[in-house]
Amino acid sequence: MESKVNAWGFLAVAIVSEVVATSAMKMTDGFTRFWPSAVTTLGYVLAFYMLSQALRSVPVGVAYAIWSGVGIVLVSIVAWQLYGQKLDTPAVLGMAMIMGGVAVINLFSRASAH
Repeated sequence: MESKVNAWGFLAVAIVSEVVATSAMKMTDGFTRFWPSAVTTLGYVLAFYMLSQALRSVPVGVAYAIWSGVGIVLVSIVAWQLYGQKLDTPAVLGMAMIMGGVAVINLFSRASAH
């Protein structure tokens, strides 16, 4: 049980790291600015390392579905807060469906390695 808990923790850290890296990428100006580029690079390195740790216990398809679904929503929220990027109703509805899919996987799928 402990390895499953650790795996979900690794996946959570991977998602947050990827969101930070993706959000910082906009500030890199095509990787011409050092600090935002360093944050982006280190964020992705940490994200992929943590994802690799999560994949020891979580099936790759499930982990990737959660990673991408939660990441899409979180990056959109960060972009709205930091960069003032707006989402229209269809975008919000689409993201709600993505999160619904993630919830279905976690709550009902036997593949999610509960």
